[in-house]
Amino acid sequence: MSYDFAPLFRSAIGFDRLAQVMDTAARTAASPSYPPYDIAKTGNDSYSLTMAIAGFGADDIELVVQDNTLVVSGRVSEPQNEGEILHRGIARRAFERRFALADHVEVTGAEMNNGLLRIAVRQIVPEALKPRRIPVQVGSSTANNTQSEATLAQTSTFPAAAA
Repeated sequence: MSYDFAPLFRSAIGFDRLAQVMDTAARTAASPSYPPYDIAKTGNDSYSLTMAIAGFGADDIELVVQDNTLVVSGRVSEPQNEGEILHRGIARRAFERRFALADHVEVTGAEMNNGLLRIAVRQIVPEALKPRRIPVQVGSSTANNTQSEATLAQTSTFPAAAA
């Protein structure tokens, strides 16, 4: 299934990554479900990704963030001599999971405990994107307003309007 984002692109600027994320999500719907994972919102701007990776050690796991994508991969270590295996129910196969990260999201840490890998993720809003209050000045007379407008025109970074 594909979506046509052309109407969105005609009236919006900077949403071209949305089409890429949607396309990737549609393609990965049929991806394998190993290893299982949970994503939880732990605060206003923080998340936790928990993956069940029994049989893997910290040296067997690799986390890479590149191009707004978190890649979690695990490689199989040398098997221990456990004798003759009568039933294998613990999956010890290599895996790679990809998670799309929104803009201004960073991975802040990862820990492994009792076969669970917990990855901490936090959204950081840059100062330039935070709301800011613009003060409104009030003039006391017409002469002051004309003088303020002239001062504003001199300090403005926009070109002067044609008279």
